[in-house]
Amino acid sequence: MSEIPFRAPRFAPKAGQPFYQELTKRVNAYFTQNNLSPKGNYKLYVKTGVLIGGFLAAYLGLVLAAPGFEVAWMLWLALGLLTAAIGFNIMHDGAHGSFSRHNWLNEMAGHSVNFLGASILMWKTKHNTVHHTFTNIEGVDDDIDAGAMLRMAPSQERRGFHRFQHLYFSGLYAMLYIYWVVYTDYKKYFSGKVGNVPIPKLTRFQHISFWAWKALHLGLFVGLPMWKLGVLPWFGGFMLMGMSAGLVLSMVFQLAHVVTEASFTPYVHGETLETEDEWAIHQIKTTANFATKSHFLTWFLGGLNFQVEHHLFPRISHVHYPDLAKIVKQTCDEFNVTYTEFKTFASAVRSHVQHLRMMGQMA
Repeated sequence: MSEIPFRAPRFAPKAGQPFYQELTKRVNAYFTQNNLSPKGNYKLYVKTGVLIGGFLAAYLGLVLAAPGFEVAWMLWLALGLLTAAIGFNIMHDGAHGSFSRHNWLNEMAGHSVNFLGASILMWKTKHNTVHHTFTNIEGVDDDIDAGAMLRMAPSQERRGFHRFQHLYFSGLYAMLYIYWVVYTDYKKYFSGKVGNVPIPKLTRFQHISFWAWKALHLGLFVGLPMWKLGVLPWFGGFMLMGMSAGLVLSMVFQLAHVVTEASFTPYVHGETLETEDEWAIHQIKTTANFATKSHFLTWFLGGLNFQVEHHLFPRISHVHYPDLAKIVKQTCDEFNVTYTEFKTFASAVRSHVQHLRMMGQMA
């Protein structure tokens, strides 16, 4: 039996893109009038030094000083939080080509995820190509497919235990990073797909690079600390690092798209889907901002609390999102497009929990 080919959804081509054209014109004018580059600036580079310096200090403190677990757990926790922060701020901008005007710096920043155990090759297809293009399109967007244990979208199968998912979801989220590093990257590599979407054929160098980075991470974060600290102290610490990173990473990305205010679009594999909206409006309907007045969260999360602006302009560095938000909001008002923003982190969490509860109960 032949495999059903993937047919990419299309975004209302007959309607054109009047909203996005006007928005892009205004954003380009902002950078021109203020003589700014849309890429990262000194603030991002200083933050990069702080995050990488903190990560290296915590790691070296573990493997060189080899402290007892009463001290080591704090270093493992710091590594977990810094793993998430490096992913948000350095890797994410680098993978989108927005970290710097120089491609080699973008590549270096993007490859930081390899050092942290994941694969930049798999990430770019999963995140840049699939998630950013087909946001919240069920059966295509891999980010809303969490497997049998969680039901995040209306067209996904409902199981009896889903009525409790709003109570146990955080435990599953905490396992994201470990699951990603030890399983899902390999699943994508061997299947050659992200969900139903094929991954571009890898070159020989990319195959070697995938395995070399995985081996390096295994040596640095499994072999060496296990040898220096002992098996059980390493295991407890590694789990703490992985679970803290996983919980933070999961919550930030889910609060942006899996909330009651976000829309979802069903898709049947192998069939042609054309949405009613142009691409940019689809992005706004499926995305939400949160806690945009919090300077600390904006700094730590790499501007991903401004998720609307990021989805509209992923090749612009997150350091510009607070200013771009003003332009996007005004343009949305003029075009009568609903712009979703939660004032606080807690209100976004409540909406996410409410959505999970609704998905667990709704047929």
